[in-house]
Amino acid sequence: MLIFRRLFRFYINASIHVALAVISLYAINAQNLNISINVHLMGFLFFATIVCYNFVKYGVEADKYLVVAKPSHKPIQVLSFLAFGISLYFLFPLPLQLWIVIGILTVISALYAIPFLPSSRNLRSLGGLKVFLVALVWVGFTVALPAVEHQLGFSEQVVLLGIQNFVLVLILILPFEIRDLQYDKPELRTLPQRFGVTNSKYIGYILCFSYLGLRFISDGWDSRRMMYSLAVFGLLVAALYFTKEGQSKYYTSFWIEGIPIFLLLVYSAMDKLI
Repeated sequence: MLIFRRLFRFYINASIHVALAVISLYAINAQNLNISINVHLMGFLFFATIVCYNFVKYGVEADKYLVVAKPSHKPIQVLSFLAFGISLYFLFPLPLQLWIVIGILTVISALYAIPFLPSSRNLRSLGGLKVFLVALVWVGFTVALPAVEHQLGFSEQVVLLGIQNFVLVLILILPFEIRDLQYDKPELRTLPQRFGVTNSKYIGYILCFSYLGLRFISDGWDSRRMMYSLAVFGLLVAALYFTKEGQSKYYTSFWIEGIPIFLLLVYSAMDKLI
């Protein structure tokens, strides 16, 4: 039993779970755009997410990334370097236009954790900006990349899907901010810090209704798609409702971050009927 607990902890702490969430959202968006899934792009997204998230969590400073103090972080470090190498393997076959978009998103992700200059602050520390940057990067990797690959441009479908995903990620970030309220520095100016937990949840509920409205606009009034949209709406509302300050990290790091994985399973099952 202990070995399974350690494996589960490693699975969460090494960002494997969030990497699965990213490629799940990519797969859902590919189905929504009626395009094929690029195995190389999916592989790159999975392994690059592991590298990116572990860098932000454990290795913002180079010496911390190369010299690990905690023995429990050593396997995560090894996995991160392996993931980096594998991500390059999946990156090379991708077309040049994707490299350009990936480069832009990589710079934004790096500046999120690394200051512009040694004496300046990183984007993460700019009050109120953190959640929008995270949502923007997720949309870039899971919507913009497949749209650019298939030369869809800024069509109404792509823009609407991008806004949907942006709102969805904002909703999924809120439980993390509520959980970490007592630990976040005041200058971060997160929603719970500025408005309190209750009002932040109300903002989250408004975002849930916005997401539902966007789903109806894009999917029309097909009864089966409406059922899926209502199920997603209910899941997001419930996730916010049961969120509380100081909650177990596994509620957010496993259940909340796992919502895109669950949505892919449901969407794939219902797609056969739609």
